[in-house]
Amino acid sequence: MGKDYYGLLGVSKTATDDEIKKAYKKLALKWHPDRNINNKVQAEAKFKEVAEAYEVLIDKQKREIYDVYGEEGLKGGAPPPGAGGMGGMPGGMGGMPGGFSFGSGGMGGMPGGFSFNPSSADDIFSQFFGAMGGGRRGRGGMGGMGGMPGMGGMGGMGGSMFGDDDDEPQSRKAPAITHSLNCSLEELCKGGTKKMKITKTLTDPSGRTMPVEKVLQIEVAKGWKEGTKITFSNEGDERPGQEPADIIFVVKEKPHPHFKRQGNNLHYTAKITLKQALTGASIEAPTIEGHRVKVTPDGVVNPKSVHTIKGEGMPITKQPGTRGDLLVSFDITFPTSLSADQKNTLSRCL
Repeated sequence: MGKDYYGLLGVSKTATDDEIKKAYKKLALKWHPDRNINNKVQAEAKFKEVAEAYEVLIDKQKREIYDVYGEEGLKGGAPPPGAGGMGGMPGGMGGMPGGFSFGSGGMGGMPGGFSFNPSSADDIFSQFFGAMGGGRRGRGGMGGMGGMPGMGGMGGMGGSMFGDDDDEPQSRKAPAITHSLNCSLEELCKGGTKKMKITKTLTDPSGRTMPVEKVLQIEVAKGWKEGTKITFSNEGDERPGQEPADIIFVVKEKPHPHFKRQGNNLHYTAKITLKQALTGASIEAPTIEGHRVKVTPDGVVNPKSVHTIKGEGMPITKQPGTRGDLLVSFDITFPTSLSADQKNTLSRCL
């Protein structure tokens, strides 16, 4: 049967395309001659074998022919042992996958001009990893590999193709870039559009870079909370051989002079006098939307008192039309001093 392509890649005969690609990627990097300076002859032979195995097994027609007739049948040589003449097969080769057929003269060439000659291992590697090594393209040959297209020498390839992992290439996706999206409570209450200008870097295959400005539009939903993330996929720096980074905006609430947010509720502290705390009085509290509401506490107000105004808090994003509450606490101003008469009066009252 000749070469065992499945064995060369270390996959089963039922391997999927993804498994074949993964196996080739691992072995091609392992046996690349530029990674085997002290064993270049053996490495180059292995490198070519795994490329040939990959080319056959990843192609449906070639793989089907190989599975039936082996390497010799695939390359148009003598049929495998025990197969006999091809003309002796029922119906000839009319059932051959892809519609190929053989004449009665055995394997003497397939009508239709089918002939398998393995591609250059260099070309397969370059095609398979071309996107990953794009930043190194056009910088010369690979030394002993006869000038592989688009790949530099070992020194150049080390940074882009061969990471610390001996078996796997580095990630093709650049790390996400995070920016703060500063919003006031009013903006998060009302919602609306915010436009954010970014500058990203474009790099051409020769390594030249160029800054480009772009405006990204963010639709702020009512009720968004601090920490909400908005992702723009692939809007980051663009470099050859690497998928552009995502840009992520993270909501940051600006401090407010009057309110503190807690979930969907807003807290407001009203200043009142001791007289108001003891005798009662109506006050007005502001709301996040700009109008004012009356607050009339019942009974004596103490420093721990909280008055709740329903529906005057922040909108609830997941429940459109509903809102949190406005919670009013009190800062009681005590007199700095009392006269003797005031003390006597208070003593009698209290």
